[in-house]
Amino acid sequence: MLDVTVVLLDDGLSSTAIMPLEIFFCAGRLWNDLHGEPARPAFNVRAVSITGRPVMAPYGIRIVPQASIAEVERTDLVVVPTSGLDLDLKLVENSALLPWLRRHHADGAYVAGMCMGAAYLAEAGLLNGRLGTTHWKPCADMAARWPQVDWRSDLFITEDNRLLCSGGVYASADLSLYLVEKLAGHETAVRTAKSLLLPMPRTTQAGYAMLPVSRPHDDPAIREAEAFLQARFHEDVSTAVLADRSGLGARTFVRRFKAATGHQPGAYLQALRISAAKALLEQDDRPIQSISGAVGYDDVAFFRALFKRQTGMTPAQYRATFAPLSVRGYGRQPT
Repeated sequence: MLDVTVVLLDDGLSSTAIMPLEIFFCAGRLWNDLHGEPARPAFNVRAVSITGRPVMAPYGIRIVPQASIAEVERTDLVVVPTSGLDLDLKLVENSALLPWLRRHHADGAYVAGMCMGAAYLAEAGLLNGRLGTTHWKPCADMAARWPQVDWRSDLFITEDNRLLCSGGVYASADLSLYLVEKLAGHETAVRTAKSLLLPMPRTTQAGYAMLPVSRPHDDPAIREAEAFLQARFHEDVSTAVLADRSGLGARTFVRRFKAATGHQPGAYLQALRISAAKALLEQDDRPIQSISGAVGYDDVAFFRALFKRQTGMTPAQYRATFAPLSVRGYGRQPT
């Protein structure tokens, strides 16, 4: 049986600690109990805090650990949850965690950072030169703070040299089930997911992100070109037209557009169209072909393929995830 140690931290979203505790505890137990079979627990699970004292969630829930981190002699897996948005404060407040994480990783443990818990892995230097992820919104700030890390905001889960990260709160379930499968096998993971009514792990958070198409810049000619594209994203607008409107040669325009926005003009237009398609899928139940045409794609098969490549979901899956209940079709709606 493998030992799992979940660290509890003040001011974090408790689900990023409690969900892993429950998933690892249930692995090999709950399915068996539901089917009248002997329990075969895959993990020995414990919750610790830095000092051994209870921690407090920002909404007033008090959580009592079983031990302090100093009492953990060895473990096979360490789970680090979120601890609030003020990283400057929290990294100092919880600085004793950093050498402890380094020691256990050096001793062979897997170390998993849930959502912004990945910041502790980065601050400890464990992610230098390695893959990491976190929630899509603070990922750019974390990339600026820890540029040695290969941050992937498009992924729910990253794994590199026994270091794992997840993006977002619910992704702590994805990463926990991923680790159940990795450490205890596919059958145990599937049984755990089914008994808890959870889907198997997702891999991308691209469909959940609402990132700006362009980064901030001060190039007035490119700002005007962006405004033109945003107003006419559903039309076929060529680079030659944009360059001519800006008074620049085509090569100069493309170079300046890429430098200012981070995208080639064609990729920028695709991003605008996919963003518009997301909004339409969230609002109404018109056919996918109609939405494809509305955002500028007459070829619905191409639109479906592009949408999935950009978001990790088909248009229908995106609608099923994010549209209102009346669009998704659950329940009887008032007439």
